[in-house]
Amino acid sequence: MAAPTDIRAHRLLLGCMGLGGGWDTRPYTPADIDHAERAVEAALAAGITAFDHADIYRHGKAEAVFGEVLARSPGLRDRVLLQSKCGIRLPDGDRPGRYDLRGTTIVRRVEESLVRLRTDHLDVLLLHRPDPLADPAEIAEALASLHAQGLVRQFGVSNMGGPRLAALQAHTDVPLVVDQLEMSLARRDWVEAGVLFNTPAAARNGFAEGTLEWCAAHGVRLQAWGPLAGGRFSAPTDEPVNRLVADLARRKDTTPEAVLLWWLQRHPAGIAPVVGTTRPGRIAACRDALRREPDLTHEEWYGLWVAARGTPLP
Repeated sequence: MAAPTDIRAHRLLLGCMGLGGGWDTRPYTPADIDHAERAVEAALAAGITAFDHADIYRHGKAEAVFGEVLARSPGLRDRVLLQSKCGIRLPDGDRPGRYDLRGTTIVRRVEESLVRLRTDHLDVLLLHRPDPLADPAEIAEALASLHAQGLVRQFGVSNMGGPRLAALQAHTDVPLVVDQLEMSLARRDWVEAGVLFNTPAAARNGFAEGTLEWCAAHGVRLQAWGPLAGGRFSAPTDEPVNRLVADLARRKDTTPEAVLLWWLQRHPAGIAPVVGTTRPGRIAACRDALRREPDLTHEEWYGLWVAARGTPLP
């Protein structure tokens, strides 16, 4: 069965940053390909058909091993949606880590990703981080060219607030349909920005208030990277929030991972978590985020938020 072609129809994605071996330039191994294949199989078994990449993940090896998995399984490409990102350049010799959203760079990096992934198109391209030196008109020209050539079908951004997203959209006729942000029970600035307004704590928050509202008004799907907070709240500990997560999981006959993902999905902004684990067991533990609607009451949702904050709401 083919995956939905509109990224906004996908409620859960698998993040592929953990594929491809180490964060170095050593070649990937057959074991790395096998690991990627097991992760993909576990995701498909859980109902996940959208896979999130970036050109820099493991220095390109994450995309490359995924391409090997696609080559092993004829027909698999038609069953999945591939999303990748560009715009970050890793340190290289005397060159510092930097952002690069020049038009020619965007096109070149997409072409390189297509080679590694062994596909003729990306379903979605995200601009990974803002580049202060970028010319919005030049970005718009690159996106239009990629779309016209059939190399990329949908576009979005990552780590950008509503005002920047609005400014970029004003320069291009190509719709921007995704904004991927770090969002979790640990990273709560996106939800606290609104309630901290008109309090002394507002200045310390830093999140661009209005981002969620702008995205909702313009058909932009929010994706959450790091939604499980690296396992911080799903581990069995005596921390109050961990005990609450575990208790909710028991009472609702699900897993702590599902509870944490439900907390994001329950928000009316329509958040699609990007699960970063590549361990088949933990991927399987996320399946209720697809198979069931978020089973959290109003009070339970707030209970998790307040427990994670460690202090009452203002």
